[in-house]
Amino acid sequence: MEKIRTTVRIAGKDYNIAGYDPEDHVQRVAAYVDRKMSELALTTHLPPAQLAVLTAVNAVDDMMKSRDEIRRLRKEIEQLHEALEKRTHEA
Repeated sequence: MEKIRTTVRIAGKDYNIAGYDPEDHVQRVAAYVDRKMSELALTTHLPPAQLAVLTAVNAVDDMMKSRDEIRRLRKEIEQLHEALEKRTHEA
């Protein structure tokens, strides 16, 4: 599989990204990062490097919370499935 090269703009700078994800996915990721950096820039007066690190920390925090919620929901689905199976066998 050949790598896809995509140019994105984040915080006013262009970056060339090579990977296996479709270009529209890479553009969505870059737009998210750009938006989050812009939001933080409005509320902080950090230099660009520190702003990028804070953006990364916040993005990973969001990701970890999402993963935790996915695990919780999967466990709930599994428990509901088991309860349904139990009721089905009792009937």
